[in-house]
Amino acid sequence: MKKKVSLITTGGTIASKAISDDGLLKSGAISGKDLAELCQLPAEIEVKVIDVYQLPSMHIGFDEMNIVKEAILKEMEDPEVEGVVVTHGTDTLEETSYFLDLTVGDERTVVVTGSQRAPEAVGTDVYSNLRNSIYVAVDPVIKGVGTVVVFNERIYSAKYVKKVHASNLQGFDSFGHGYLGIIDNDKVRIYQKPVLREVHRVPGGMPRVDIVKCYSGQEGSIVDMLAESGSKGIVLEAAGRGQISPHMVEAVERAVKSGIPVVLTTSAEEGNAYPAYSYPGSAHDLLTRGVILGSDYDSKKARIKLAILLSGNEEIDKEAFEI
Repeated sequence: MKKKVSLITTGGTIASKAISDDGLLKSGAISGKDLAELCQLPAEIEVKVIDVYQLPSMHIGFDEMNIVKEAILKEMEDPEVEGVVVTHGTDTLEETSYFLDLTVGDERTVVVTGSQRAPEAVGTDVYSNLRNSIYVAVDPVIKGVGTVVVFNERIYSAKYVKKVHASNLQGFDSFGHGYLGIIDNDKVRIYQKPVLREVHRVPGGMPRVDIVKCYSGQEGSIVDMLAESGSKGIVLEAAGRGQISPHMVEAVERAVKSGIPVVLTTSAEEGNAYPAYSYPGSAHDLLTRGVILGSDYDSKKARIKLAILLSGNEEIDKEAFEI
């Protein structure tokens, strides 16, 4: 009996083609069907291709992510589908994968993958990444984990994966957490699994949530501007344990008092935002002013989660980012 996989394509480098002699690429120029046929999959795996978008990943926002989610849920209505693979551009792959991790509650695996090189490029990673992703999607050993990212023979948790190199084939990593497993000669090997998993509903549109990158001597004008221009949530990417310039504090407090949730994250690759110091602009100071500590979330993942919580009108308390 064949194993069935649904392949949902959204564009990106993995489906790109050179459009000029200087090597410039057009994202999404190759269909998912053509890509799947080039992966030399064994006969026992049946791939159904659904072309949803042909977009560069920076053109994919919350609305597009939600449509991809609905496409996944539709495919999972078929009990014979073993798993779903989503091809995606790498620039925002980590954001879409975490959105799907938080909103697709099925036990079957969703795998998100892409490539650093185009299908026609020398040494392309298109076919190995896609082939490996399909093997992961049908393997029962990974079921129940949620959404994962497969890249360069490694399997990553959607929560912690991030793009770490602009062009190298080893384009993704999970600092401090490692990868869940590998694919070695078509064999899926799992070394660890996440202990906790959360799933949320997205009943309506996703609200606008903005990220503020914090730096020394920074003024609070950008926080005021975001609050006044309609931001529904703000994520601060602060330094170290969660410190910001003291010149920003009053603006942050104004945003909180106006009803805008503000989440504090750290720009460090590892560690948590934590109230370790007591001075204006410290994590402790901001906590007393109503700011929510973002634990070990990076700013992009915190933005995704905050927008989902706001969309579902869920309570956002001081424990919201402890999972």
